[in-house]
Amino acid sequence: MENFEIEEEKLLEIFKKMNFIRNFELEAKKACDLDFIKIPIYLSVGQESPSATISSFFKPDLIFAQHRAHSVYLAYGGDPDKLINELLGKDEGCNLGRGGSPGIKDPKIGMIGHHGLVGENVPIGVGAALGDNRKKILCIFGDGAAEEDYVFNAISFAFTHKLPVLFICEDNNLSILTKKSERRSWELSDALKGIGMSAVNIPDEPELIAKYVNEFKNNLPAFINCRTCRHLWHVGTGNDGPPEVDRLNIFKQELIKKGIKKEILDEIENQTKRRVEELWNRHLQKQ
Repeated sequence: MENFEIEEEKLLEIFKKMNFIRNFELEAKKACDLDFIKIPIYLSVGQESPSATISSFFKPDLIFAQHRAHSVYLAYGGDPDKLINELLGKDEGCNLGRGGSPGIKDPKIGMIGHHGLVGENVPIGVGAALGDNRKKILCIFGDGAAEEDYVFNAISFAFTHKLPVLFICEDNNLSILTKKSERRSWELSDALKGIGMSAVNIPDEPELIAKYVNEFKNNLPAFINCRTCRHLWHVGTGNDGPPEVDRLNIFKQELIKKGIKKEILDEIENQTKRRVEELWNRHLQKQ
């Protein structure tokens, strides 16, 4: 495949989205640490790149995401006020304050809520595509979900029936705390290639993600395994030391190397931080 070049406007769009998600999640962490949020919370800190990039190139009719889906919701334009209210347990939340962190949804962006059963969004997403194969479906799950038997069966069914689903695995190499090497000796991408399906296993570099999204999006179904790095615990706000990879910072340095002025990127970071802080403060002051 030829090299895929992203124009500067798109690169900045991805950078802005990654920054918005990162700052939103860090403010959610603060609110949780201060006991404003009293429910289990699944944060996307460190995993901003897949959603920010995919949303810039692929516009699905329906989105079926996993429990760690704040990044998906925000990248596709879900209402941040409703997400905050959901995390605070308010009736104005995106799921009436009853679904919490894993149950977020927004009909305006086609995002269907997830109730927490690992991987269940995959067969449900495939079922939606089967019900109306004119609709393009985005289905996102984690590497732990890939080990549920119904996930492979559902994806292979989508391949057999040529259903328009883009499957994404946000592979942070952890099922809660257990590394993938301790759980299995196979890759879902290899298994799907074995049945003839378009599938790749790549790091969460925006340009690589964009390259394959653009190759696959008009020839679905297809699968992308995105190796990413979760900065915080599976659930909650703790961490076990500094992350091995900070894709947002790496991406910023790559943009500077491409000739985008550091001052422009710094201003995006500062404006986004202020905007998100004001957004959260407006809600927390009402508590």
